[in-house]
Amino acid sequence: MMTSQTSSSLWMMSNSLKNTFHKISYDGLNARQQENYNFHKIAAKLADYGFTSIKLSDDWQGADFIACHCNGLDSIKVQLKGRVTIDKKYLDKDIYIGFIHEDKYYVFPHDVIVREVLATSNVEATKSWQERGVYNWPQPTKWLHDIIKEYEL
Repeated sequence: MMTSQTSSSLWMMSNSLKNTFHKISYDGLNARQQENYNFHKIAAKLADYGFTSIKLSDDWQGADFIACHCNGLDSIKVQLKGRVTIDKKYLDKDIYIGFIHEDKYYVFPHDVIVREVLATSNVEATKSWQERGVYNWPQPTKWLHDIIKEYEL
């Protein structure tokens, strides 16, 4: 049975919580906070497609989280990024890259996009790809957007 004191305490707690809900600026977050933010935003979008997401405490086989489909059969390993990124260290690991750009959410199969990017651009000849094995775009170009648009959630 709820007493008036319990009821009063719940009201005070919910009233004080109401005052704590203020939208934050993504740019004001540190790198770890941005990764957590991105995880929750992308996981929420994946839920619309039947996935439940499990955040990993450290990268496991290149993944920041695992998303398991409600069919009980399918799961994907997702590496979170702040921008479109391809990296040789993720090749042949069955990794998906998840990122947010301009309030649009993308989760794409890394190796598929690497093949398409290398076949249609000069990325393979760049110093970044040759020496560090990584290439990223702060803003997707039109040709890159045409490649990744089918993976928008």
